[in-house]
Amino acid sequence: MATWNSRGLRGSSLEEFVNLTNEKYLEQNLALIQKIPTPITPINIDKGTRHITLAYFDQKSTVDYMGAVQGIPVCFDAKECHTDTFPLANIHEHQVEFMKRFEGQGGIAFFLIAFTAREEYYYLRLALFKKFWERKNSGGRKSFRYEELEPEFFLDRKNSFLIPYLEGLQKDLDVRD
Repeated sequence: MATWNSRGLRGSSLEEFVNLTNEKYLEQNLALIQKIPTPITPINIDKGTRHITLAYFDQKSTVDYMGAVQGIPVCFDAKECHTDTFPLANIHEHQVEFMKRFEGQGGIAFFLIAFTAREEYYYLRLALFKKFWERKNSGGRKSFRYEELEPEFFLDRKNSFLIPYLEGLQKDLDVRD
């Protein structure tokens, strides 16, 4: 089983940007999105600082964020990628199944991918992700490349700390119509 110590801080800057974006969307009454915590059991706690230094995840997580955008249920996971190739091993089967079921109930599920070397952010529609996932499960590539992504779903941050994923959501809705 994975430990909090081994991967707990990965993506923390992306998470902070998403949290700030969610606060702004809430202030503007555009969306109500909440971070979904993953319960942990602390194993080691530094007595001086009272910080958890080692913990085990109590259960498998589903997605990082869930909520509603103007009456539309949404859920998404935020991932960082340091190269132009995103390994699908960073996403687990139970997460994919949850997202598929979420969309089956009328919601919209997606991934926010931060390409950190490029300082670019991408709204990955579940429909496109499923093609990469099925390719992997059929014995094909176990990753997808930057060049395989739909150009219109890259998010323009306009020199801001905010990640405008609602723009990606709107394009996703347009593609579905």
